Amino acid sequence: MHQSIIKVTDAIEKLSFNNELLKSADRYRESCEVFALLLQPFAPHIAEEMWSILGHNESLTNVAWPKADASKAEESSVEVVFQVNGKVRAKASVAKDMDKAELEKLAMENDRVKEFMNGKTVVKSIVVPGKLVNIVVK
Repeated sequence: MHQSIIKVTDAIEKLSFNNELLKSADRYRESCEVFALLLQPFAPHIAEEMWSILGHNESLTNVAWPKADASKAEESSVEVVFQVNGKVRAKASVAKDMDKAELEKLAMENDRVKEFMNGKTVVKSIVVPGKLVNIVVK
């Protein structure tokens, strides 16, 4: 906690905020501009300063709100829960389109799941792609 207080206080006094995106303006310029636009309603003065540093002369208040491209925002992976007898035993990040057989295999190979299956017989597996694998054992 105290290290954080010291670090933030020092950064504020030196006005050396974490502007990693600004270090390579060519590569991250668009991201920086969008960040300033999104920050503006919550911290207008800082956002205006960032906007100015990015080389803009007009105020952010005159700039249109950015539009999102839903196709670029779509996640390619999801978190799947592995259960044994309905109780969560592990989680894994997997490809969004992973099929049932692959998911079941991944669950069966998970060390934590194996612990709860040890010495028991698998009665059935319930696989809901993109959500969970529940292994029922006796």
